[in-house]
Amino acid sequence: MNPKKVVREKVKILTDLPNIGPALADDLRLIRIDTPEQLKGKEAFELYEMLCEKTGVKHDPCVLDVFMSITDFMNGGEAKVWWDYTQQRKKTYSLKNWHVEIREEI
Repeated sequence: MNPKKVVREKVKILTDLPNIGPALADDLRLIRIDTPEQLKGKEAFELYEMLCEKTGVKHDPCVLDVFMSITDFMNGGEAKVWWDYTQQRKKTYSLKNWHVEIREEI
């Protein structure tokens, strides 16, 4: 959902979250996140790694930006567009070992 349209009190399903549409909601369900409440206390990078491992694909880093936006929001932050997190992601995760294992296509 467009962050400008998000009303915290009305967030009940994944697509009520800022920056989450049907495709990313499906991705979250793949990693057993079925409700917005389940994002409280989660770490965005861990969610990103889980998704990459589950799908066997290293997803675009903007997916990590989206995960940062929704974990921040569910932990009390304001609803922001995902690209507001790009610089923070680059600073925070540039030193992390991106050790996501990707299955090779046969």
